[in-house]
Amino acid sequence: MSAELLVLLIVIVTALAFDFTNGFHDTANAMATSIATGALGPRTAVALSAALNLVGAFLSVEVAKTVSGGLLNISGVHHMALLHIVFAGLVGGILWNLMTWLLGIPSSSSHALFGGLIGAAVAALGASGVIWTGDQKTGVISKIIIPAVLAPFVAALVAALGTYAVYWLTRRSEKGKVSTGFRWGQIGSASLVSLAHGTNDAQKTMGVIFMALVAHGTYTGNDDIPIWVKVCCALAIAAGTYLGGWRIIRTLGKGLVEIDSPQGFAAESSSAAIILTSAQFGLPLSTTQTATGSILGTGLGKPGAEVRWGVMGRMATAWLVTLPLAGVVGAVCWFIADLGGSLLGVLIVLAILIAASTWMYLRSRKNPIDTNNVNAEWEGGLTPADQPDENARAAA
Repeated sequence: MSAELLVLLIVIVTALAFDFTNGFHDTANAMATSIATGALGPRTAVALSAALNLVGAFLSVEVAKTVSGGLLNISGVHHMALLHIVFAGLVGGILWNLMTWLLGIPSSSSHALFGGLIGAAVAALGASGVIWTGDQKTGVISKIIIPAVLAPFVAALVAALGTYAVYWLTRRSEKGKVSTGFRWGQIGSASLVSLAHGTNDAQKTMGVIFMALVAHGTYTGNDDIPIWVKVCCALAIAAGTYLGGWRIIRTLGKGLVEIDSPQGFAAESSSAAIILTSAQFGLPLSTTQTATGSILGTGLGKPGAEVRWGVMGRMATAWLVTLPLAGVVGAVCWFIADLGGSLLGVLIVLAILIAASTWMYLRSRKNPIDTNNVNAEWEGGLTPADQPDENARAAA
């Protein structure tokens, strides 16, 4: 096996690993509100979401086309150099996903990936390595930055109006019947978000893998994305979704707004509509920012509801720094890969990725969040108040 082929295989496996982290990182986008209101049990919710993510991945390829050919200026770049860029960008995305998951912050997996790729491309090729502005189908500004700014505000507005309308229309109805009815409705709306998530997010990894295959010379940019790439990406994101990102589910379901079933229905319906629309236009939208904006909107739209602005502030800070910090990690990883040689450098970065990922997983076990405590009352932090701390567990 040649060094080039081995690097390609490493890139593909790393891309699928990113897809897996995207799945469990973003499960909360579809299912946090349904779990919080009791519309679905935690395990049932993630199983349903995983199945629909799998189906959604096959519904469109517009986002994949944007990622594979609309962000990086790779014309004339040597194939091995491009593989290094893609690999370094993926590592940046994975490490940011895992760090924000550890902290329970629902940041954007999409922006982590794009930040990593942009940082690696700038390090390797300079600023000209990125398509900053382009036509209607290309460009970081039009395809990433503008949607990133608009999505949470639009989602919050739509969800706020929807929530206000729901409570106004049901103001004379019996609250118990209303809650029960909307819990049933949440099963449908949450399912639609899961389907939309698969349609949008699985394609991002498809686009990255296809970019690597084009770099290697296996395919040309005019070829269709092969079915095996679609199947592998669909399975990876579905598997990650089924694992359940309980730390982020807890933050979105309990930390931002105390959600009732009408609010959950309004949030999920708003998110699904916006994400599906963006997928049809090939916009690699952040489903996390959309879902968070929708949940925030339900707090604003329900009379008397409380929004925890401190939690929202932490989320917004993470959104602002995701692209640049993932870009820094991607750039550093590219320098290591490039200085170490075509294969040695990649293996060094791979070892760093495995070591860092293992540390973060072990660190998460010190204050685990799972199906048993994901819905515990929010007491100002990720760890439930009724969970014994580390010293108490050690003493026991």
